[in-house]
Amino acid sequence: MRRLLATVMTATTILVVGASPGPAAAEPIEISPSYPTWGTPPDGANDWSCTPTADRPMPVIIVHGTFGDQKSLLDELSRSMVDEGFCVYALDYGNRGTRAIEDSAAELETFVGKVLETTGSAKVSMVGHSQGGLMPRYYIKFLGGDQVVDDLVGLAPSNHGTSTSGPHDNPITGSEAQVVFCRACIQQAEGSEFLTNLNEGDETPGPVSYTQITTEYDTVVVPHTSGYLEPGERTTNLTIQDKCPSDSAEHLQIPMSDTAIALTLDALSRDGAADPTYQPTC
Repeated sequence: MRRLLATVMTATTILVVGASPGPAAAEPIEISPSYPTWGTPPDGANDWSCTPTADRPMPVIIVHGTFGDQKSLLDELSRSMVDEGFCVYALDYGNRGTRAIEDSAAELETFVGKVLETTGSAKVSMVGHSQGGLMPRYYIKFLGGDQVVDDLVGLAPSNHGTSTSGPHDNPITGSEAQVVFCRACIQQAEGSEFLTNLNEGDETPGPVSYTQITTEYDTVVVPHTSGYLEPGERTTNLTIQDKCPSDSAEHLQIPMSDTAIALTLDALSRDGAADPTYQPTC
């Protein structure tokens, strides 16, 4: 049921943000419906008694995407990391990720503090799907996250937005006023003010290692290469079909892709970003 809900609402995101603009209207009206979550972590996550080891010193935080929750689509990813010995944590944020990304990043900051305090670790790593790969970059760049994040792995991240969203300044338009019920959707449109601000200057600040994993079958983040970040010593950009051509995972399926999970584990298990020459089993 949760997976179906995530699928339907992610599709709704595209349709909502892509609505055609009407005539000039009054200032946007913010509507904030409450999207309930169940507070259920993905398989194996949020074991607050887990102790990081010398081999796996960094706890890993899973960050869901827009309209998702901490469990939707993420069980296999979480279970794979737990099986490899990582302490794994997940959170619900931003009213299913629909609120302003800046506010969601502040929630992530609070959650990171809880994980660090509980585990006694100095740093965490993060694996985020869609907006979950983008939003931590705001935390890293503007909220001090560069001091406590070791790795950031984005699965189909919306780093430079999506062209399917239409003009960034055209929220849902009514006959009298513009209505916005998913601020984060507007912010993830290609060319938005939010993305311009986030990507200005250094796209990969701090000593953080950045790995972006995309799929050429992505119809949500378009083009899929907009998930890439500027090349650098601590940055690896990958597309799963370049490693396993038969992997047909699209945007919603990429967290469950064996290829994507193997590349994620490679990034988390070594110093630096994922090894671009690493070949997972297809």
